[in-house]
Amino acid sequence: MKIEVTAYPRAQQGTGASRRLRGSGRVPGVVYGANKPAAPVELDHNALLRHLKLEVFHASILDMVVDGGRERVLLRDFQMHPWKPLVLHVDFQRVDPNKKIHMSVPLHYINAELSEGVKTGGGVVTHIMNEIEIQCLPDALPEYIEVDLKDVKLNDILHVNDLQMPTGVEPVSKLRSDNPPAASVQIPKVVAVEEEVVAAPVTEITGQAPADAAAAAEGEKSEKADKGDKADKGEKGDKADKADKGEKKEGSK
Repeated sequence: MKIEVTAYPRAQQGTGASRRLRGSGRVPGVVYGANKPAAPVELDHNALLRHLKLEVFHASILDMVVDGGRERVLLRDFQMHPWKPLVLHVDFQRVDPNKKIHMSVPLHYINAELSEGVKTGGGVVTHIMNEIEIQCLPDALPEYIEVDLKDVKLNDILHVNDLQMPTGVEPVSKLRSDNPPAASVQIPKVVAVEEEVVAAPVTEITGQAPADAAAAAEGEKSEKADKGDKADKGEKGDKADKADKGEKKEGSK
């Protein structure tokens, strides 16, 4: 997919000039490389922002039209406002068709649902890497690298050197030597969380749990109440007996 970018020569430079440029709907930028001097440029903000939302824009050779001329460039860097959808600056690098370039390109995983480890093993695919740094000539640069998971079995791990690269494309030397994992199919680990059994606190005075202490206290109150009732009844009975005896003595006289 070819993407054309239109840029314009930028005459004024500096912080103030860049601020005014952004206020007019343009983005300051620079084009460098290929044994040519760096050239300050400016681009339409809205068009650039739309391009930046495309995955292919970040990993493709771009056709840049500047002042009637045409150059092949790569997007190398861009700065965004911390919270606004505003591009502050952008860098492009010219490419030499005879020199290898280093680029990070996306990994597109396919056929995960057809994987034996997923279909029959109950495994889950984990993407450890979502992009990979490669080196190749500009004309061989792929938009992305496809990773087919159809033949991946349970507990298999795909490493960088297992990936099928397009013709003329290879991982950078460090990745080839380290050979880190790119994806795996594993049974998901379920962490069982045991509920903690909290013992009932013991009261200081009685040495009992609060519920037992409360029950005991209620029992003591009931017992005291019963004793009080009995005492009252006994006292009333004694008074009645004494009264009866007094009446009998008076009658005998």
